[in-house]
Amino acid sequence: MMEEIRVLLAEDEQTLAMIIKDTLEAQGFVLTLARDGAEALRLFCTQKPDVLVADVMMPRMDGFELVRRIRLSDQKTPVLFLTARSAIDDVVQGFELGANDYLKKPFGMQELIVRLRALVGRNSMQQPVSMKQTEWMEVGQYLFNPTSQRLEYAGQGVELSYRESEILRRLCEHQKEVVSSQSILLELWGDDSFFNQRSLHVFITKLRHKLAKDERIRIVNVRGVGYKLLT
Repeated sequence: MMEEIRVLLAEDEQTLAMIIKDTLEAQGFVLTLARDGAEALRLFCTQKPDVLVADVMMPRMDGFELVRRIRLSDQKTPVLFLTARSAIDDVVQGFELGANDYLKKPFGMQELIVRLRALVGRNSMQQPVSMKQTEWMEVGQYLFNPTSQRLEYAGQGVELSYRESEILRRLCEHQKEVVSSQSILLELWGDDSFFNQRSLHVFITKLRHKLAKDERIRIVNVRGVGYKLLT
């Protein structure tokens, strides 16, 4: 039996909010509803959900500002944006602020469920034994634990998001080899659309920043193919 996933939903469109709430609760999720960004921030701080689902456009505080404030103290809890916007800059801005995924309205409920389970690393399928047993990996002068999603340098550690950890794990397992963007996107995003390619690039940029203390480490973009980790 899968462990319950606690979801905080910040959505001011009440009809959609109740559809999401009823659907997720029927699938065993535990859901708390916030009707604007300010209420969502308060509930996030008091309830510590497993994942936040936030509309971009909300009264009192929009989704971008909500996530910006959350990331000042919490870098790990996954965030999924719901947006009716289609401009690439809006999507990229969300990832740069610390979001982990997004869905463009309208979307299918099953797709939302799959993405939420992927974000918190609780897919219905069992993980491979080799992944379960993975301990610390050396990445230059860093130590990386993909199971706990932790990256350490000189005794100081940072928490990685689920997708950051999974991308870095793939790069570590194939050091000095090109890992195709398509394989990463299909496994972690579910499709290799142009929007998801852009979001993958944002995640790669985040990893470069987090590995920047060791100047020998490089994540090289092999144009049109994928990425390669060099140490």
